[in-house]
Amino acid sequence: MRPHLILLITLGATLVACDTQVRKSDAELGLNPTQARGRHVYDQYCGMCHDAYSGKSLRGPSLQGVFKKQYLPSGAPANDDRVRDVIQLGRAKMPAFGPVLNQQQLDALLQYLHTL
Repeated sequence: MRPHLILLITLGATLVACDTQVRKSDAELGLNPTQARGRHVYDQYCGMCHDAYSGKSLRGPSLQGVFKKQYLPSGAPANDDRVRDVIQLGRAKMPAFGPVLNQQQLDALLQYLHTL
């Protein structure tokens, strides 16, 4: 292989690695069993559109610190009742997950969101 090609491949791999964060385990995050189940629900249904551990938006707004703020990005109060409604009923471009999630999954998800 040519030296400049090796250098380009190495540089590209380094740049990609710099932007990638290692996913922390449930234990490293200090999650209890219910919060860990909520994280699994989040990974299945929410993570493709909402980033949990950075402020960047994906298809939807980041949920980092969602309960540490007074208001949700929509302007609604950041409380369990309102977040539960948004998850169950959907909002704007977000689909409703009420028909998909059972009560235990929803409760675990809310507990996990409080850890963000």
